[in-house]
Amino acid sequence: MLRIGTLLVSTCVVLGLAACGADTEQRAATGGLGGAAAGAVVGGPVGAVVGGAVGAGAGAAQDEGVDQKMKERME
Repeated sequence: MLRIGTLLVSTCVVLGLAACGADTEQRAATGGLGGAAAGAVVGGPVGAVVGGAVGAGAGAAQDEGVDQKMKERME
């Protein structure tokens, strides 16, 4: 049960980090780093590799960063 909770928290962290950055490359980089860190916590070295790839893909798929979306809504 603890492993499921850890996986859920790690997923939220990866998705949050994947949305940070001004352009696609920055979002892919932050997503990849966040994914690698979360994957390492959950699955060790193999999890880090898989998490990094998934995080980078999620970051590259974002059309704009969360910070930019929030700034637009606040104006």
